Amino acid sequence: MRSINSQKKRKGFKLKALSPLSEYRFRIVFFLLFLGLGGLFFRVGWLQIFQSDQLKAKARVVQTEKKSPLGTRRSILDRNGKLVAIDEKRYKLWAHPRYFNFPGDSYGTVRKPVEVAKLLASPLSKSVSELLQELGNYSSGVKLAEGLTKEKANEIKKLRISGIDLEEYPQRFYPHGSLFANVVGFLDLDRRPQAGLELSLDRELKRLEQNSVLRRGADGTPLPVGVQRGVFEQDQLNLQLTLDVRLQEVAVKEISKQVTAWNAKKGVVIVMDIDTGELLALASTPSYDPNKYWDYSPFLFKEWSVQELFEPGSTFKPINLALALEEGVISPNGEVNDDGLITVGGWPLSNWDLRPNGVLTFPEVLQVSSNVGMIKIMNKLNASNYWEWLRRLGIDEIPETDLPGAVGGQIKSKQIFVNQPIEPAVAAFGQGFSITPLKLAQLHALIANGGKLVTPHITKGLKGDNESYFHTPPEPKQVLSSEVTNTVLGWMETVVSFYEESGIEANVPGYRIGGKTGTAQKSQDGISYDSKICSFVASLPIDDPRYVVLAVIDEPQKPHAYGSTVALPVAKKIIETLLVIEKIPPSIDRNERLVTKS
Repeated sequence: MRSINSQKKRKGFKLKALSPLSEYRFRIVFFLLFLGLGGLFFRVGWLQIFQSDQLKAKARVVQTEKKSPLGTRRSILDRNGKLVAIDEKRYKLWAHPRYFNFPGDSYGTVRKPVEVAKLLASPLSKSVSELLQELGNYSSGVKLAEGLTKEKANEIKKLRISGIDLEEYPQRFYPHGSLFANVVGFLDLDRRPQAGLELSLDRELKRLEQNSVLRRGADGTPLPVGVQRGVFEQDQLNLQLTLDVRLQEVAVKEISKQVTAWNAKKGVVIVMDIDTGELLALASTPSYDPNKYWDYSPFLFKEWSVQELFEPGSTFKPINLALALEEGVISPNGEVNDDGLITVGGWPLSNWDLRPNGVLTFPEVLQVSSNVGMIKIMNKLNASNYWEWLRRLGIDEIPETDLPGAVGGQIKSKQIFVNQPIEPAVAAFGQGFSITPLKLAQLHALIANGGKLVTPHITKGLKGDNESYFHTPPEPKQVLSSEVTNTVLGWMETVVSFYEESGIEANVPGYRIGGKTGTAQKSQDGISYDSKICSFVASLPIDDPRYVVLAVIDEPQKPHAYGSTVALPVAKKIIETLLVIEKIPPSIDRNERLVTKS
């Protein structure tokens, strides 16, 4: 012990005896602690009472995620659910050079644009020099690319470059290109509808979106506090059409091929369900690609079948015969004498081939397409009643349809029609008035379905996984009696049989089909000129009518252009496809059916 004390003394340590702390010092320490704790409670109270609203608002900014609608549109589907139009996610790439920074860089480091350009060159498929030129000397807000796919956007995100932003936006895409352009239309680059259903059903195609506010925890988990109803729900409804992609492809292919082969101006094909008015195909040519609409003339953006008029010619003869039967001015077993030429009001009118056909039954009038026979038949019908019937059929009315831009036909005023004998005479063989191809298809559906005027349409309604809202078309209006229309339909079947005997391939083996060709001379301002419009309309199958197929080709330029040579081959190809797609069984032979009934 002494040695230790002596060592400490030698090192300069000085020992002091222990003594208790003064009470005064304890009080000072206690006062300081009390003051600090009091200040803490005061601060907490101040924050809770006077600054709680401000602090809560700041917290909500950090915790709350706000989403604004992107303005997406519903997809458009064909009758079998195949995509016709869809919104796809695309991305714009924005650069802010003053914030360029790579992962691992220290705070405040700003990378040079050339370093960033080297990393972005590959995913953007651009050269470094091109990117540097676009960046220029700008410090922020440079758009380097748009229309980037999700895959490209993910590739850029993986680079984790600060100062690079990806902005998501929807872009309308049409998977089948020009296939449905004539009816669906398109959106321009600013997503404004410009044609077709995109324009006429703009409101219905906009998805139901709303601003959503969602609170999240520190790890990003959604909190069940303040969650608005429906914030996790999305509008999954899509617009479903009655059109069939498979049939539309065949229709576009065949009408385009024939228009090219005959150097024609344009052509259209319509396939209609006679009972519901649903259109299974509506194809026009020439057309355009809605994904690249800027490469085409605006003239192509309208749908000819509902927006342009033509004189139907001989395809209207079955309609006229039905009117004559309905009025009782002819009987099913009657005859008419066709002497090849007739003068009406000083105007000489002849058959298309300038030949007389002698005494004809009414089915034979359709078979040889006798103009003179039709004039004599319709002369038996009072001109005023005839005009009223044309009005009752809605010749000059805009049809009830969801097809955009539909127009009504044109017919002379009643005064002119009644007082000028030439007007009902030329109307007897389908000239002197004009209608749209859609109207002609509707009228032939009336002949095939027992006399009911259905509503042509191409939209079924909105369809989703869990809910659907389908349209109910108006109840068809009974215009003609079923006895009359069944008689005319039987006459139309003999026309197709007559074509076969004449060497024209019109029928499909195993099926009973009715049809009628038309070759109308075009006119303008009452003056006829050399151009023609050729058409063919078919109803099938005759024993159980379900569909009308119409093909119209405008201004074929080659010789021997008739409905039978130009339009009929197109319709036959489509009929063959329709029979397969709809799985229509072969028809029952008429003689076999009579034996079975007896």
